Amino acid sequence: MQLETWLLLGSTLVLCAIVAVRLSHRAGLPTLLAYMGIGLLIGESGFGLKFDNAHLAEVLGLAALVLILAEGGITTNWRHVKGSVPAAISVSTVGTLISIGVVAGAAMWLLDMDWQLAFLLAAVLAPTDAAAVFSVLRRLPLPSRLTGLLEAESGFNDAPVVIVVMALSVKHAAAPNLLELFGVMVYELAAGALIGIAVGWLGAWALRHMALPASGLYPIAVLSLTVGAYGGAAKLHASGFLAVYVSALVLGNARLPHRPATRGFAEGIAWLAQIGLFVMLGLLASPLELPAQILPALVIGFILLLIARPLSVVLSTLGFGLSWGEKVFASWAGLRGAVPIVLATIPMVNQVPGANTLFSIVFTIVVLFTLLQGPTLPLVARWCGLKSDEQARELDVEAAPLEELHADLLEVRVPLDSRLNGVEIFELRLPQGASVTLVVRDGTSFVPGETTTLRAGDTLLVVTTAEVREAAERRLRAVSRRGKLAGWFGETGG
Repeated sequence: MQLETWLLLGSTLVLCAIVAVRLSHRAGLPTLLAYMGIGLLIGESGFGLKFDNAHLAEVLGLAALVLILAEGGITTNWRHVKGSVPAAISVSTVGTLISIGVVAGAAMWLLDMDWQLAFLLAAVLAPTDAAAVFSVLRRLPLPSRLTGLLEAESGFNDAPVVIVVMALSVKHAAAPNLLELFGVMVYELAAGALIGIAVGWLGAWALRHMALPASGLYPIAVLSLTVGAYGGAAKLHASGFLAVYVSALVLGNARLPHRPATRGFAEGIAWLAQIGLFVMLGLLASPLELPAQILPALVIGFILLLIARPLSVVLSTLGFGLSWGEKVFASWAGLRGAVPIVLATIPMVNQVPGANTLFSIVFTIVVLFTLLQGPTLPLVARWCGLKSDEQARELDVEAAPLEELHADLLEVRVPLDSRLNGVEIFELRLPQGASVTLVVRDGTSFVPGETTTLRAGDTLLVVTTAEVREAAERRLRAVSRRGKLAGWFGETGG
């Protein structure tokens, strides 16, 4: 009977969280607030469910962050972020160190904290949160290089911060050797990136050259590879967080079978991880202790939002060609979420003096400033004069390998704003070896002729040999973006 009760409660909780997603989406808020609110509601000051195991929270929290980072990498479009990667690396390293220095100094001066607790507070607050950034920014019409910068930063900046937090989370720690800490950071980040690239590249190569018996195995394999990258990097004392994000980025942008299905599976797993993570963190917080930390949280939060974050963004993006409007928005869009709260459990597990107070301050800052920043992002984007520079929507192409025929079957969904609308089959000029074999329109399928006109909303089945698959995909993307005369406009579908 106990199993049935827990299954009923668990499914009810997940369904309530799904409804909360809809409400948060309409309000423009990251869903983390709704989830943490559910955790507080069922916790010790609500329905009375007590949870105070910081060690378990740390382990489960880090595991959930691995899955969330994996989903972030898999669903990130490399074409959008590749131009922003150098700036994102600078913001994630140089900018993070600047932010830590400013916030730690303010905490020691204004709150009279000892140096260890002040630098721990500054470090755990330094990284932006991938789940919060992805859930809010992907709904806003922003320049692709700015979105790419913020997405890549949220994926990269966990790694250096974890190194700093682990170095400081020691009872009565002495001041670390900065040169030694810098060397460790360089090694862990470089090794983590290389492991992530290796796992992603080898995994993509293997999945392209084997036909698994069920399409559902491909998403499981991709997610397992990313989690394995984290474990392998951690075993080699490298940055597991960077390894999982980089491997997911490589796999998510590789020419894999059933790629849209893989993205959908990763998103579903990440949603479950977010629900469990934020509810657990809400349970871990002690509501009776939070009101006493509102004033310190406001002081540090405004220092972070109005001084440390803008200063770190401005200084770390010098020479990268960002406009002042983009820098202002990037400063305001540095959303904090689960990552700072999970990192705040590390000092608690290591019994650092003042760690419980630090956790309460961080939790309060995340709640208060998410309420402030989340709903105002569209307004700030308008004030900064920002708008999307994207053209027509990308085609959604899913591939299934036909091993015996040495061919691939592409499923192509024509978006509503695609310029494939009105194009006749012969005008596609697909390479020899590729052919549109079936069209599904309004629930009815038929074999098209050379003069069949495509319509928005159609689903096409394209059979192509392995040798010309990439060329066929590029041609379809090119026509979708610029029409049947795409070649005249220099559009190659890359």
